[in-house]
Amino acid sequence: MKTKITYIISNVNKALAYEWISTYLNKDKFQLDFILLNPGNSELESFLKESNVPVERVTYNGKTDLLSALLKTYRLLKKNRSAIIHTHLFDASLIGLTAGRMAGVKKRIYTRHHSDYHHEYYPHAIKYDKFINFMATDIVAITQVVKDILIKKEFVHEKKIHLIHHGFLLEDFINPTPGTVKKLKQNYNSNNQYPVIGMISRYIHWKGLQYSIPAFEKLLKTYPDALLILANAKGDYKKEIAEMLSKIPKKNWVEIEFESDIFALYQLFDTFIHVPITHQCEAFGQTYVEALAAGVPSVFTLSGIANDFIIDGHNAVVVPYKNTNAILTGTLEILKDNTLRDKLILNGRRDILTKFNLQRMINALEDLYAN
Repeated sequence: MKTKITYIISNVNKALAYEWISTYLNKDKFQLDFILLNPGNSELESFLKESNVPVERVTYNGKTDLLSALLKTYRLLKKNRSAIIHTHLFDASLIGLTAGRMAGVKKRIYTRHHSDYHHEYYPHAIKYDKFINFMATDIVAITQVVKDILIKKEFVHEKKIHLIHHGFLLEDFINPTPGTVKKLKQNYNSNNQYPVIGMISRYIHWKGLQYSIPAFEKLLKTYPDALLILANAKGDYKKEIAEMLSKIPKKNWVEIEFESDIFALYQLFDTFIHVPITHQCEAFGQTYVEALAAGVPSVFTLSGIANDFIIDGHNAVVVPYKNTNAILTGTLEILKDNTLRDKLILNGRRDILTKFNLQRMINALEDLYAN
């Protein structure tokens, strides 16, 4: 008999990870369905419906809908008779784990997708993290950093925590559709500017854009035709980012709020920069993996998953936190030293293929669900 698993996810439009899990999780052993807490339709919901994966949407616009979402989720779980629930992201975990316990679901798993964010920026929310930790029977920590925070700062028993790294369908990053790459180049770099510096990051203080954007401004002294592409360009730091960009000629930068074909987008970049401001502000940092899988030589600070596998001069150029000049120097090194560039591309992709293939994650999740 198949084990029935319900994924509960909040405020997600498109997420490749859930598409991959719904496709590759062993269908002979597990029956998977989804509850999406969203204000309306989403690309993920459309994908699941097209793939004939059962999905229910619970209308959720924020805190004002919390009680109604809790009751609707409870009713759906009672109706589904789910043996396991697996929640993702803060609102879904708060609502889903509570509803799951009310519905008598014995195995309640949540994946912790944030790191020390509440500890650093919203201390009043730590009590909710601890409540979520309590309501879950099992917690998936996506990096050692997250596991350490759960144990050392939130006092979760280690036996409750399972360290499972994200996995990726890496072939799509290695060999994206050529026609799509050409289309995106026409959209975002029609004048064939060089070099193209990529940054894929929400506009949030701890992502470090306040150091990488000024580094790009200085790069223009050496490469006046350079182009900065800022993707996922939204967030509560937007006003500050706009002020920085106002100092750079408009022909030298482009903002992309959302691009669905992330595989092809990486192929536009000659160099990639991702520089969070502390070692644990990233919970994971998927863009570390994506950039190297796509073969883009990169400048990084060590945060989240980068702590576990990035080595300076081997698979990326590593720079100190909060250091504009170091970011500039590292970028110039990559652009001017072809030997270094080739080495970073080769080693970066090799390391990614070894550590972050999708099947490894799927196997780990199946073991968690079966035991």
